[in-house]
Amino acid sequence: MNTNDPQIVLGTMDFGTRVDRDRAFAILDSFVAGGGRWLDTANCYSFWTDPSGVGGASERVIGAWLRARPGLRDRVRIATKVRQNPLVPHSWPQSAEGLSARAIGAGVEQSLARLGVDHVDLLWAHAEDRSAPLEETVGAFGELVAKGVAGRVGAANHAAWRVERARSLAREQGVEPWTALQLRHSLVQPRPLTPLAEAGHRMLAAEDLDLARAEGLSVWSYSSLMWGAYGRADKPMPETYDHPGTARTLAVLEEIAGNLSATPNQIVLAWLMRQGIDPIVGASRVEHVEEALAARHVRLDDEHLTRFAEAR
Repeated sequence: MNTNDPQIVLGTMDFGTRVDRDRAFAILDSFVAGGGRWLDTANCYSFWTDPSGVGGASERVIGAWLRARPGLRDRVRIATKVRQNPLVPHSWPQSAEGLSARAIGAGVEQSLARLGVDHVDLLWAHAEDRSAPLEETVGAFGELVAKGVAGRVGAANHAAWRVERARSLAREQGVEPWTALQLRHSLVQPRPLTPLAEAGHRMLAAEDLDLARAEGLSVWSYSSLMWGAYGRADKPMPETYDHPGTARTLAVLEEIAGNLSATPNQIVLAWLMRQGIDPIVGASRVEHVEEALAARHVRLDDEHLTRFAEAR
């Protein structure tokens, strides 16, 4: 697992839909001014809230922001994803794009046009597509790296064994392998074997971390702050998190946050980074960005980690 200098990643999923352009620009400006570098988006964001029924709004906002801020492209790194964007408006998952070579190529070309860039720094396979041969998917991703269209490639919401199989195929083909994982993870955990309400989400598991540590892969986590549930009484934890371990963990979180003069959100982000994980933080206001970036200065020691592990 690549544990060097974990970073806060700005999640831009709601840009252009729930977060209008002006507010998104202010958030992006604040993030860069505070030393943030990585922006995470996807070609399907956010088809479920966009009246058009397809994605692309987030990438278009980032592209407009880059055009309005000449020179900033060199200061930010852009990660986007292919797989999941509906090819027919309001028809998902029936018309969701897959991971054939043709779909990957078309998806990336459209993303670059919306972003107004000639390359992305990290390209994710957003979800598995078992209808496409894995050899074909791996080859298409590797070709994009060889062409300079993608700096690196990674797998989001993939089973660990599929990632390792893909990496083996990449070695056989002599192309760049997936070197990053993106999965859902936070301090609190749902009840074991309980289905998640969010379609397409895949939880970070022990085997994913084992693979990452063995192979030196980066790990990014999403839904890191549980949609605001750590710090807002009006944002309760989802029902699948209603168990004694959550209550114990939240009690420890409150105590440690008080002792370190930090917010619960900052402690959660520090906990993730302490493990070498890069947390993605979705922000709808500038103050969210400022709070998240300040978590880089929160220091958790081994005793804190032990207390959290025993609470769960």
